[in-house]
Amino acid sequence: MDNFPRDLGPTVATIGVFDGVHRGHQELITAAVKAAKETGATPVMVTFDPHPVSVFLPERAPLAVASTEKRIIEAEKLGIEGVLVIDFTKELSGLSPEDYAQSLLVDTLHAERVVVGENFTFGAGRAGTAAKMKELGLAHGFAVDVVELLHDDGVKICSTLIRDRLNAGDIRTANWALGRHFSITGPVVRGAGRGGKELGFPTANQYFQDHYAIPADGVYAGWFIVHDQSVPIDGNMRPGMAYAAAISVGTNPTFGDEQRSVESFVLDRQADLYGHEATVLFVDHLRDMVKFSSIGELLEAMARDVAHARDVLAQDAKDHGWPASKFFLLKGDN
Repeated sequence: MDNFPRDLGPTVATIGVFDGVHRGHQELITAAVKAAKETGATPVMVTFDPHPVSVFLPERAPLAVASTEKRIIEAEKLGIEGVLVIDFTKELSGLSPEDYAQSLLVDTLHAERVVVGENFTFGAGRAGTAAKMKELGLAHGFAVDVVELLHDDGVKICSTLIRDRLNAGDIRTANWALGRHFSITGPVVRGAGRGGKELGFPTANQYFQDHYAIPADGVYAGWFIVHDQSVPIDGNMRPGMAYAAAISVGTNPTFGDEQRSVESFVLDRQADLYGHEATVLFVDHLRDMVKFSSIGELLEAMARDVAHARDVLAQDAKDHGWPASKFFLLKGDN
């Protein structure tokens, strides 16, 4: 909090972990942005790193649906102009609700309005509630808007739902709750090398830390995007383009690999992507991961995966109304 600019002026703040910035979070952020525009204040999102649960109950720490960087990017898309990332191990965790409001909302943010969810808790021992925040707002001169939890078709939209659906390989429901494609971003690294040499299906391999949520082991259809604008790509791909891909998540049981990875076979393209930062957007689950008795059976399954992925991604591009200039799909793109 000491790094927060003191000359920013009044703010409208929304506070929470915002893991995933799903559709429920988007309602909070949108409400804060709208309120800020009405008064000329700066819309600010306050979030936490590490997750508060990992501090007090590390054995129950939830897997992260999105990195802090991803949360910031999604909040910015919605109109947030400043993000305060609080180190939960050093700031706020031991403060009473009264001191929490004074130090964060009054002294640091100069908040004129605060937007929180109905299940929001704060202060030592989670003693503060949304109702308590309203009381403190009256005492300190800032308004408080409490936003109801989002339910759609009787289902509560929350990060727990998304983690559960990812763990089940149910990408469609996870994407529905997020309001966008679930994605992961990381560098492309060298794998075992057998994809191109032995199988004829070269893959872009990525590995992620254990505290991030990734889909269950299986094969998926998705989009593959390379981000590096300054480093040329050796091949017929270019940064910023969404390329169709068949994606394998798991440990490659046919070959006895132990390390879990995300391996993307980019359809109809050839490029050296080692060292490039890339994002994988997951669209749909194609099949479970299985162990094949021969390389021939594996190759037949992979060919079916590619054909299935083409159909799925052609429909996804159509559903989103994407112009051909925004994605690459050699066949089935009508």
